[in-house]
Parts: sequence; C-alpha cells; structure tokens
Amino acid sequence: MNWLVDFLSFIGAEILNVPAYLIGIITMLGLAALKKNAGEIIGGGIKSAMGFLILGAGAGVVVASLGPLGELVLAITGSEGVVPTNEVIVAMATEQYGANAAYVLVLGFLLMLVFARFTPLKYIFLTGHHLVFMSTMIVFVLSLGFGAGSDILVIVVGSVALAAVLVAIPAFVTPFTKAITGNDSMTVGHFGSLGYIAAGGIGAAVGKNSKSTEDIVFPQGLRFLRDSLVSTTLLMIIIYLVFGVWGALALPAAEFIAIFGAATIPSALMAAFAQALQFGIGVAIILYGVRLVLGELIPAFQGIAKKYVPGAMPALDIPVVFPFAQNAVLIGFISSFVAGLLSLFVIALWFGPLWGLALILPGMVPHFFTGGGAGVFGNATGGRKGAILGGFVNGVLITFLPAFLMKVFDGLSSITGVEAIRGATFGDADFGAVGIIMGGSMLVGGKVLSIILILVFLVVLLAGAWIFQVKLTNKGWVPGAKHRVFIEEEKAKAVAAAKAEKEAAAAKRAAQS
Repeated sequence: MNWLVDFLSFIGAEILNVPAYLIGIITMLGLAALKKNAGEIIGGGIKSAMGFLILGAGAGVVVASLGPLGELVLAITGSEGVVPTNEVIVAMATEQYGANAAYVLVLGFLLMLVFARFTPLKYIFLTGHHLVFMSTMIVFVLSLGFGAGSDILVIVVGSVALAAVLVAIPAFVTPFTKAITGNDSMTVGHFGSLGYIAAGGIGAAVGKNSKSTEDIVFPQGLRFLRDSLVSTTLLMIIIYLVFGVWGALALPAAEFIAIFGAATIPSALMAAFAQALQFGIGVAIILYGVRLVLGELIPAFQGIAKKYVPGAMPALDIPVVFPFAQNAVLIGFISSFVAGLLSLFVIALWFGPLWGLALILPGMVPHFFTGGGAGVFGNATGGRKGAILGGFVNGVLITFLPAFLMKVFDGLSSITGVEAIRGATFGDADFGAVGIIMGGSMLVGGKVLSIILILVFLVVLLAGAWIFQVKLTNKGWVPGAKHRVFIEEEKAKAVAAAKAEKEAAAAKRAAQS
C-alpha cells in the first residue's frame, strides 16, 4: 500500500495542490471536449495555467508588502496571540497527517464530480489551494476526535465531508455572485463564503438607496483618484505612513528599523512607502492574472459542462470578483481590518478571560482577500453601506471563528490525548464554521455518535443547498433587487440630466447665432 500512498500524495501535493496545473488541465479537457486542435488545446492550457501563476505572483507581492505592516501593528499594540494563517497550520499538520489528507483530497474531489453530475448542485470547485486547506482541516479535526489508529475511518468520513462542502457552499454563494457579475458564467469557490453571504445579505437589507462604491465623485483636483488602482495604492501609502510614524514614535528605534530592514528611521519610513507601492503593483498583477484565466477557462469550461457534467459551473478563487468593484475591495478590506482590531479588544477584555479564547490578531492577508471580497458582495446588493457593513461583519467572523476553532481543537485533544497544534489556526470563515460543527459533534463522545452527528450535519448541508438551488437559484432569484432598481433609476436620471444639459447648450448656441 505504500506505493498507493506515495502516488496519491504525489497527485495531491504536486498537481491538485497547484492551482495553475489544475486549471490548466481543466482548460485542456474543456478545449478537447470542444474538439479544438492540438495547438489550441496546449496553448489554452498553458495560458490559463500562466494566468493562475500570474495571479499567484500578484498575491505573493501583496502578501510580502503586507508582512511588515502586520508586524508593525503587532509591535505597536504589544498584544500576544495567533495570526490565523492557513499555510502555516497546513504545513504543520501535513507532517503528521499528510498521507490521509492526500487520500481525502483525491477521493473527495472525485466524489464532488459525482455529486455535480447527478444532483442539482452542479459546481466544480477549482480553487486548488483551498481544496488542500479544507481537506487538511477536515483530516486534522477527525484525527483529533477519533484518536490514534482511525486512519480508514478518517479517510472515509473525510472524503464524504469534503465532497459535500465543495458542492454545497458554492450553491449558497451563487445568487450573490450573480448580483456581481450579472450572469451565470461562474461562481466563487473560496472558503470565506460565510462572510460573503453575510455581506450580500446585509447589503440587501440596508443598502436599498445606497450608491455604488464605484460611483464615488471626486473633486476636479482629485479626479485622478477615479483610477481605482491609484486610489488603492494611495490609501495604502497613507495607512503605511500613519502606522510608520506611530511606530517611529512609540517603539525603540532599533526595533522599528529592524521591521523594515533599514539602517535609520527615515530610511525605514521610505521602506514603508515602497511597500505601499508594492501593494498596488501586486493588485495590478492579480487583476491581470484574473482576466487571463477567465479568458481561457470560461470557454473551455463550457466544453466540460456539455460533455462531462452538463450544466456545471466553475467555482473560482475570490479575486475573480475584484475587477467588478475595485473600490469596494479596498473599502471592504479596511472595514474588515477595523472589525478585526475591535474584535481583538473584545476578546482581550471579555471573551478571553471568560472562556479562555486565544487572541486572534488581525492578519493583513486574510482581511484583504476575504474582507475585499465581502466588500464586493456587499456593494453588489447594497452599495457603499453594504460594502462597509459587509466588510465589518467579515472581520468579526474571521476573528471569533478561528478563536472558537482553537477551543474545539483543545477540547478534542483533551479527550483523545492526540496533541493539537499550538500557536496556529485556520483563518477564513468557512474553515472555522465547518471545523467547529464537525469538532463540536465529536465532543459529545463516542465514535458511533460522532459519526452519526457528522453525517446528519452533512445531510442537512447538502439538503439545504439542494433546496436553495432548486427553489431560489434555478428560479432566477438574485439578492439586492431593490438596490439594483435604485441604481438603474440613478443611471436614468444621470442620462436624462446629461441630455437636458446638452439640449440646453444647443439651444443657447442657436439663440446666440
């Protein structure tokens, strides 16, 4: 069996763990289904893979540029705690549970295709790194709960759980994604979905008459800020310099300049300025990569849908929605980060002492990607109010859910004696929600009862997604209808005003002549 473990580990680690390869393969299969020639198939696969590599390169630039800022904020606040980083805890868990995670990843992905083929939940989850994160999280929770010597049970239950999550969660996100894109070409496959759904729901509830974040009118002298890339970069410059000056005043000089690898305080401040510019560069790279991927993937996926999974829809990484409302990305990010700071203080003052919750420090990367996504979803259904409040709710979720997830890890560890990972946890909202529910089911006691409760959860999740798909999504429901009516009315008013102004100018010229 060692060769099979090695083979599945290779597939999981070297192919399905690399989003670019996964997307390239899917694109080539789709083009083959469309009966394209060999050159078009190979070229399309390479271009889509390159697009994802470009997206990853942009994300790497963003992550690197946010690193010193997160370290600076931590140094200024003086708080000790955990920055929830998926990559860190996955790397730690893989050392012990890597083989089981590979089994679950491969079997769960294949079972997802079966679900998509034979149920109304026709979604193909294509965000490769989140496939790895969720499979590892599920294996880790099950291993803690079932204890040593339960590998087969972990693989079987974990594969079913992963497949159910992969088709169910995109189903709930799809109507909100359609409010953003205006069509059914794709949906979001990213495990921050609880925050996106909350943002979309809140936007629809409070943002009926709220203007879009993309319609912000700047004074004549600030019209350059209408370029969202410029405005995003400028605001990051302001944020970096504000914290930079604060750090220069509050921290010992040696500690402050060490954060930026500089020699003097002025050079550290200039390094902060440069990091803000790097952030803008990273966002630009991400947007280009998204456009390149979608240009190849969407047509190819139509071929797969027709031949292998009729009516299927690709579920893609969260940056695919960023180009639709780039101002909302920034607003959601800032709002989420502020919520993370406030939630940190709430945990430190009340929930920590009361329930022993860990201090979840706001990581700039999860707040940017999930907060930015929440801003886009909130803006689509509720304009500026939706973007602000949606981002804020997301920030609360990705602070409290990781904290409670760590409590579940500790609780399971105390029962089975299996050592939990310390100093790290999963960051995005869906990891927390799924982990808490599955882990909480296992805290009740006994393998049989734990399995029953987990299966009940999965059945309820699938049934809820099935009903949601059939009763709402398939019938064309899209949230935020009142907001869209308001937006259309505002556009009509603007067109009418422009027409009246043009006619008045023409009449004035005629009178003068």
